[in-house]
Amino acid sequence: MIMAAYLVRRFAVSVLVLFLVTIGLFGLVHAAPGDPVTMMVPVEQLGADSADFIEQKRHELGLDRPLPAQYWSWLQGVATGDLGYSLTNNRPVSELLAERLGPTIELMGLGLALGIAIAIPLGMLAAVRRNTAVDYWTAALSLGAVSIPGFFLCILAIYVFALQLGWVPSAGMSTPGAPSLGDSLHHLVMPVAILTFGVAGPFTRYVRSGVIAELGSEYVKTAESKGATPRRILFGHVLRNALIPLITILGLTLPALLVGAVVVEQIFAWPGMGQLVISAVNQQDYPVIIGFAFFVAILVLLSNMLADVLYSIADPRVSLQ
Repeated sequence: MIMAAYLVRRFAVSVLVLFLVTIGLFGLVHAAPGDPVTMMVPVEQLGADSADFIEQKRHELGLDRPLPAQYWSWLQGVATGDLGYSLTNNRPVSELLAERLGPTIELMGLGLALGIAIAIPLGMLAAVRRNTAVDYWTAALSLGAVSIPGFFLCILAIYVFALQLGWVPSAGMSTPGAPSLGDSLHHLVMPVAILTFGVAGPFTRYVRSGVIAELGSEYVKTAESKGATPRRILFGHVLRNALIPLITILGLTLPALLVGAVVVEQIFAWPGMGQLVISAVNQQDYPVIIGFAFFVAILVLLSNMLADVLYSIADPRVSLQ
């Protein structure tokens, strides 16, 4: 009952926040320099005839209407699941996003899963062997993952492993004309490795800090006094309590991981949402840009809500108010 009441209140607040976010998104996108209609002028109409074409096209697309009227029309469409039509190819924005969602989830899911799978044992090892060479090397890798820009790692990986060594392909989801499971996995190696590195770095530090804090707790000393083995204490008690705070961090990581995937997809020519939104920005395709930003805003709100709920389930001491 308490959970249901909390979810209802949180959903109502999220809807209000989302409404305010859409107002900001809509205004900022339309305030950006440039005009998408000028990019649609045919070559034969460049010059004196272009002004008439631009005026007519703006009227057809509704871009000559006041901004509040455009926003209200867009909001009415969103209420029915219609995010509008792309200005460049005249296709529904929701359809374009749905087509690109699968490849993006594939990258994000593998990167997140592998990153966590690496971070947990590595963070535990660094905590148990504190102030040793293992801890120092782990700290160096984690710092590198946090501080080195993702686009630089992508370019460096392409140069070393694709161009110089020839171990993996440099771009795309598969080899044209010869798609197969093995070929697809081969193309996944570099982009997933970059995302995995970006996830594993900070999570390793969080796990290390959590385990160190729990190792100093009173219940650990009590378990030791009762003769519990270090392995039982570490895996049976410390690890579970140390991982509880990571639930909140995980919820905050999902939107950031999506933004990181945008960069990775663009560099590796991965046909996901990242490539779509970069192309939309270059062509000033307002509906696609707003639709993608709207999707990210929803993901942020849902991630935060899910993190709060899971945290309360994992730790009964936390109550949802």
